Amino acid sequence: MAPRRSRALLITAGVLIVGFFALTTFSAFWTDKRWFDEVGFEKVFTTLIWTRVGLFTFFALLMAAFVGVNMALAYRFRPLFRMPSPEQTGLDRYRQAVTPIRVWLLVGTSLLLGLFAGTSASGQWRQFMLWRNGGEFGSEDKYFKQDIGFYVFDLPWLHYLVDSLMAFAIVGLLMAALVHYLYGGIQLQTRHDRVSGAAQVQLSVMLGIFVLAKAADYWLDRFDLVTDSGQLITGMTYTDKEAVLPGKNILMGIAVICAILLFLNVWRRTWMLPGVGLALLALSAVLIGMIWPAIVQQFRVNPSEPDREAPFIKANIDSTRAAYDLEDIEVEPFSPQLTATGELADLEAQTSSVPLVDPQVVNQTFEQVQQVRAYYSVADVLDVDRYDFDGDDRALVLGVRELDQSGINESDRNWNNLHTVYTHGNGMIAAYANQRGEDDTQETSDLQWAEGQQADETALTDLFEDGYESRVYYGELSPSYSVVGKPSSDAGDVELDLGNPGSTDEGQTTTYDGEGGVPVGDVFSKLMYAVRFGEPNFLLSGRVHENSRVLYHRTPQERIERVAPWLTVDSDAYPAVIDGRIVWILDGYTSTDRYPQAQAESLETMTEDSLAPDNVFGTLPTDEVNYMRNAVKATVDAYDGTVRLYEWDEEDPLLKAWSEAFPGTVLEKSEISEELMEHLRYPEDLFKVQRYQFARYHVTDPGEFYQNNDRWEVPEDPYASAPTYQPPYRLFVDDPTIPGDETWSLTSVFTPYQKNNLAAFVSVNSDATSDDYGRMRALQLPNEQTPGPGLIANEMANSDNVRRELQAFNLGEIDPTFGNLLTMPVNEGLMYVQPVYAVRQESEASYPILQFVIVSYGDSVGIGDSLVEALADVLGVDVDEGADPLPEEPPGEGGGQQDPPDNQTREEQIASLLRQAQAAFDAADAAYRAGDPVEAARQQARAQRFVSEAVTLYDEGRAGGGGATEGTGSGR
Repeated sequence: MAPRRSRALLITAGVLIVGFFALTTFSAFWTDKRWFDEVGFEKVFTTLIWTRVGLFTFFALLMAAFVGVNMALAYRFRPLFRMPSPEQTGLDRYRQAVTPIRVWLLVGTSLLLGLFAGTSASGQWRQFMLWRNGGEFGSEDKYFKQDIGFYVFDLPWLHYLVDSLMAFAIVGLLMAALVHYLYGGIQLQTRHDRVSGAAQVQLSVMLGIFVLAKAADYWLDRFDLVTDSGQLITGMTYTDKEAVLPGKNILMGIAVICAILLFLNVWRRTWMLPGVGLALLALSAVLIGMIWPAIVQQFRVNPSEPDREAPFIKANIDSTRAAYDLEDIEVEPFSPQLTATGELADLEAQTSSVPLVDPQVVNQTFEQVQQVRAYYSVADVLDVDRYDFDGDDRALVLGVRELDQSGINESDRNWNNLHTVYTHGNGMIAAYANQRGEDDTQETSDLQWAEGQQADETALTDLFEDGYESRVYYGELSPSYSVVGKPSSDAGDVELDLGNPGSTDEGQTTTYDGEGGVPVGDVFSKLMYAVRFGEPNFLLSGRVHENSRVLYHRTPQERIERVAPWLTVDSDAYPAVIDGRIVWILDGYTSTDRYPQAQAESLETMTEDSLAPDNVFGTLPTDEVNYMRNAVKATVDAYDGTVRLYEWDEEDPLLKAWSEAFPGTVLEKSEISEELMEHLRYPEDLFKVQRYQFARYHVTDPGEFYQNNDRWEVPEDPYASAPTYQPPYRLFVDDPTIPGDETWSLTSVFTPYQKNNLAAFVSVNSDATSDDYGRMRALQLPNEQTPGPGLIANEMANSDNVRRELQAFNLGEIDPTFGNLLTMPVNEGLMYVQPVYAVRQESEASYPILQFVIVSYGDSVGIGDSLVEALADVLGVDVDEGADPLPEEPPGEGGGQQDPPDNQTREEQIASLLRQAQAAFDAADAAYRAGDPVEAARQQARAQRFVSEAVTLYDEGRAGGGGATEGTGSGR
């Protein structure tokens, strides 16, 4: 009785386990299908499913049939009589155990091996679909004269077919050999007739198929030579062409001969010739495939490598420039002036749009000033976009006020609150990037808000007649899932909302009424989502009712990656208000590592910098790429999650192939609205990849390339906590060759390889409405003349006036935070601009405030409370109209000096400076008493500056022999 009960319990447990996994798998499948139906990309789901199922079924059945037939043939032609031996005696008990269940073993083994083969094949859906739908690139490689489409679309799938055939042959060989051994067809402990005739025939055929497939593999390997990565370049090299390629041809011929000998062994029944052939193949693989190329490399190439490799380096340069779209970059010589020149008014006009607001630094300021609830937040690194205010393009630093559930009180963190009440963010926060107000004239240390919570911070809202839809259900910080919707029997709202700007109503609520989300009102849907999310409240809670919708897969990047799994999505989704709605905009890339002769590199390495997140390219099948195009512009509606993919690069063959594979998923470029076009921009990750490759591939001469004589590199960020590249920055750039021409651009700089001076300034037109969109220009500087970012950062830190202004930070209560070090061409010169923020130590309520701006221009470094003051400091002029003027002392000694303005004597100037110093000290004391150490430090620095200038005037008066009453002047 007990054994029956135990058996029943085991069967029941097994049924429950299988049922659980079946239910879990089905719920995942069913809910995924519902999600794709909801977003309107059901064809993507069905195409992927049927493709993978088809590949799985075909290869699984093929492997199962191949293995099953070989095992059946081995059993069918087993020896009827076996010579008695200890070996056969030992195998008898295994034969007795196996024979009664041999059919079950054959079917089970075949299906198990078929399962492995099918699983492997289903993962090859990319290669299969590109092979089915790929076309031509319209250009050929240099060595095999094949269209590039052959390498990108056909070769990977052909490799998989050949590899599968070799795997089939090996598995069939092993299974047949095992059956033959078990039933005496192979006897190891006998001197004669160790292999029966039937076994010899079957094993010869399996070996023949394997070796013939290996010959095909050698033939395909020849084409891989133009995409293989070597120590010098990616692609064909001298050794490859002169040693490896002939070796592949020879090995292919030997393999074909070996295969013929093995097939002939079906009739000849001798292993001598096939054995000799196989031994020759193995020996040739070592001698011809490994040793001979090493000899050629060592004795023919290394002694004169630059000359031997020159034509191959040239091919690599040309292909790399084509693959990364570097061919049309304009490189222009640029010799910047080495002295600060120009009038203050002229420089102020040229730098009026310089972004002093660092998107990486001011997120804390956005948090503290513009967040009215603890459960709202913005991204760690904010975004930069531009808007037209009364005909004037203005750059904004902006972020979305998103829901951050970590800010909810611990006592309130239950399922109902987390998934049905706190469901969404609300609105945008935006500040003018150049630290000036809406009229573009005021410049202060405080952020000038274009959109905020106060009633007068609505410049962005006012651009739209009826404002914009502010609720954000889909964003970078959205919860994993939310259940939304108002029950028909309840007139009340159910979700908390921020309310209007300036609102302090904690109880204000709203209800989601968008089309996005999957209906979850019926019992079956509730059960499926309860299983998917492991949450029984879907079935038990009254919050899930007949009008409920469940929102999930809510981050913009995740939504794009799911509906277009063939795209590599840019790491930075940025928000824009378009047609009265907040929309997330993303860039999608097509990429491959199969472009012949183009240099391959890790995508994460090429896009790494001090702002880049880690591990963001989730759909990339391989980390290395050697071809990349911005093929698609994508949008995700922040309110209802609507996803749209727009064709961007209309000539990209990879996009054409994927559009054929998933018809109707990518909209035509002509369907991009004018409003959306105004906010499209040149993508950052593509620009990073291009600048990484262009740092080396701006050199087109093979000899110069080999010697690295003119190699550049992206400089390290001088203010990063760990060594990493300086990120690119978006700003309006003046074209030094076209006065008055200002372009919305993405910019970066280069330094010579392993040096610190500046080599080039590079910018790309980022205005998608411009005919010159994507036009990239590099201003190449003379060698060893212009300092790079690292040297400029040191010069700024060691400047006397900068040290004097920043000494207040040494009080111990203030932390200086250095913002982005911007480089830009100004007035036929290069200007560096560095914002410095102040943050109070050990205070959670403190946030960065722009304290100073440092400017390096020509041979001068200046600092001020604003950019205008810093420029005035560089030029040595006074910018304060209402303060006592400080005229410059003319050259010369003794008499003959001009009277200072307003007829002030030196003594009166000293007295005026001391009065200003005392007023600043008083203001510093007042600020400390008010609990504002940042303002206190600022006022104390001003006071010390006035005292220092007064002392300088006094010393100059004594040195000049005129006492303290001589007229003089000073810059800042």
